[in-house]
Amino acid sequence: MSEGKKQTKEEVIEAAWSARERAVAPFSNFRVGCAVETDDGRIFTGCNIESASYGLTVCAERVAIWKAISEGARCFGLLVIAVDTENPTPPCGTCRQIIWEHCRDTNILLVNLQGQTEELQIKDLLPRAFDARYLKEISRDKVGSKK
Repeated sequence: MSEGKKQTKEEVIEAAWSARERAVAPFSNFRVGCAVETDDGRIFTGCNIESASYGLTVCAERVAIWKAISEGARCFGLLVIAVDTENPTPPCGTCRQIIWEHCRDTNILLVNLQGQTEELQIKDLLPRAFDARYLKEISRDKVGSKK
């Protein structure tokens, strides 16, 4: 994590590439790095970490976001996902949900080693997302209900 002034986009991209170098991907060899910058300029990074019990594998995006949240960050400006693929690679469905819930207004930048980039918003990747407002509807409906 770096702190202080707002970082340049290139610094956040470099942090994502550095995080990718620490990925633990012995089964897929699909190494991903992520860097999320807070509104106050701090950068938190994450890499994917695989487990022989595949369901326990954790993606880089979730690691970076959870690290930031665990350190008190709540407002984010940029999330960079770095993967060595032919085309910039978007986050998986689970990560899209976490990004929606915790980084909804964050700019997302996908990058690859060929220098290609793609900038987008989570609403483009996860239209009609599920979130807490639906849970509130259920709670509201049950109040006064005898079931």
